[in-house]
Amino acid sequence: MQKRKICIYCETWESGGIESFLANVIQRLDMHQLSVDIVAASLKDSVFTQSLEQIGVRFRELSGSTRKMCRNLMMFRRLIAEQHYDVLHLNIYQALSMCYAREAEKAGVPVRIIHSHNTALRKSVTRPIKIVIHEVSKRWLAGNGTKLLACSSDAAQFMFPKKIALSRCFSVVPNGIETERFRFNQEKRHAFRTQWGLQGKLVVGNIGRLCYQKNQTFLLDVFSRLQSRQPNSKLLLVGAGDEEHILRDKAKRLKIEKDVLFYGTTSTPEETLWAMDVFVFPSLFEGLGIVAIEAQTAGLPVFCSEAIPKEAYVTEQMHQIPLSEDAENWAKQILEWQPIQDRIEPMFKVRQAGFDIADVARQMADYYLEG
Repeated sequence: MQKRKICIYCETWESGGIESFLANVIQRLDMHQLSVDIVAASLKDSVFTQSLEQIGVRFRELSGSTRKMCRNLMMFRRLIAEQHYDVLHLNIYQALSMCYAREAEKAGVPVRIIHSHNTALRKSVTRPIKIVIHEVSKRWLAGNGTKLLACSSDAAQFMFPKKIALSRCFSVVPNGIETERFRFNQEKRHAFRTQWGLQGKLVVGNIGRLCYQKNQTFLLDVFSRLQSRQPNSKLLLVGAGDEEHILRDKAKRLKIEKDVLFYGTTSTPEETLWAMDVFVFPSLFEGLGIVAIEAQTAGLPVFCSEAIPKEAYVTEQMHQIPLSEDAENWAKQILEWQPIQDRIEPMFKVRQAGFDIADVARQMADYYLEG
């Protein structure tokens, strides 16, 4: 039987939440039926690449830069003409990227999935111009998709025209996780905390790219206030990104650098979550915030901003604090939390809510095989 050829597009391939979601899905596909290429404008080091290559996934880079839009489109046009894909799965953060679906339609790719993973554009000097381009693009380009998906209702409203969003002519696909993998493990918690000198400490944690969107600069302010109330505390930052040097400098200015652990990226995020006592997630915007789902699955209380979509509120351990509240109030509310007595039980609630990756992978496989 001839394999069905799938092109999965990302603007950038690295070690973020979207890459984690796609890796989890792909590893559960029947690779006897499907041939998968991951295509990105820019390929960066990723903790997910090697395991996918081992099961036959091919990685193809376009220009190497997300800023070279015209060159990326030209290279993408040439690629789909050569490969004759059956499916394009477009994973995007802004509507202009839907032009890849238009190119796929021109080339005769029969199934064109447009998948929204975002709810806002990041802050920049050119942001007003980008908003105009985004609004125009979503009106003119959404029709090039044969299937519209979003990780949350907010992500659909951001990416698709108002008529489509209001009529719900899209499907919400949860960013599934391997729930059993994140089931709390007391022995590994003890081992991690011992290795990193965290025994007897209150460990505040965050996982994500070190960037503007994730708002770790505000988290440092929160931790500084929290530590003044609870000196026996540590901040565990898991991830890497462009703002790492900014965050390190700020930690020094706040005189908390000895109590902030910059852990870097990891292929075992569950172990860092087990080591934490509380998860703080002050993002400025999120398509869903899959790491909040992982944190809940690991049995952690989660304190998040109002930017986290309602779909991420799976357990009663999700607590919202508006970003209009200052760092002092964030610290105060975090310190009032009550430890979860049973850190295993939340995993079952997350699974029941439909976030188990096995269920999500079956749903995505159906989309890839339809038509």
